[in-house]
Amino acid sequence: MKLTETIALAAALGCAGSALGADAKVSVPEGYKLVYKQDFGTNSLGEFQMTDPNAWTIGEGKEGSALELKQQSKYVPTVRSPVNIALIKDLAFKDFVLEAEFIQTGREYGHRDMCIFYGFQEPTKFYYTHIATKADPNAHNVFIVNDKPRTNIAKKTTEGANWGLNVWHKVRLERNTSEGSIKVYFDDMSEPIMVAEDKTFLSGHIGFGSFDDTGKVDNVRIWAPSAEKVSAPAFPKQAPASK
Repeated sequence: MKLTETIALAAALGCAGSALGADAKVSVPEGYKLVYKQDFGTNSLGEFQMTDPNAWTIGEGKEGSALELKQQSKYVPTVRSPVNIALIKDLAFKDFVLEAEFIQTGREYGHRDMCIFYGFQEPTKFYYTHIATKADPNAHNVFIVNDKPRTNIAKKTTEGANWGLNVWHKVRLERNTSEGSIKVYFDDMSEPIMVAEDKTFLSGHIGFGSFDDTGKVDNVRIWAPSAEKVSAPAFPKQAPASK
């Protein structure tokens, strides 16, 4: 995938240099532009479709505010898959580069995680990246949910991610649908911690959350050739028990 040198967001957004911060130079594929930016400086919960709105709030961020998953969602998915999901409500994406900062606020254990969702078409059809302390068949992998319990599809993963305590981490996810590629980076932007290939879902909504933990997300940026204005699917208020 050919990369441009950089994107000058000051020109793209017409913003002052001091407001751009780390956004000023980001390497993205040719033809991409910044299509979504969220710093959670205001109460932006209304921008998200959630499995349980009561589980989320606007909390303290790295600088300013962040989207905070404060408790477990009262949601039972139809098939075995994450419980805590907040989707960007009115935009769907095909090819994209996403960067965001995450902090994990739960206890330490092997499956301690935060998730990114994408290609989300409905509550039983989507991808998600599960970044966890220790890799195993059900953790720290790229997963597909396609009308059956989640299945790992990564061709490469590391042994796990060190979330630490009170530490913010930068995450980057690259999706190229023509190649089917999914690449995930954690703190080190030079080497992916996960690589997968799949073309089942070529477009869909993007979101954040956790399988069954708590945490925060801040400084969300999405670059893409374009974004489609379409409403995210509603989650069932009372789903049947997991299979």
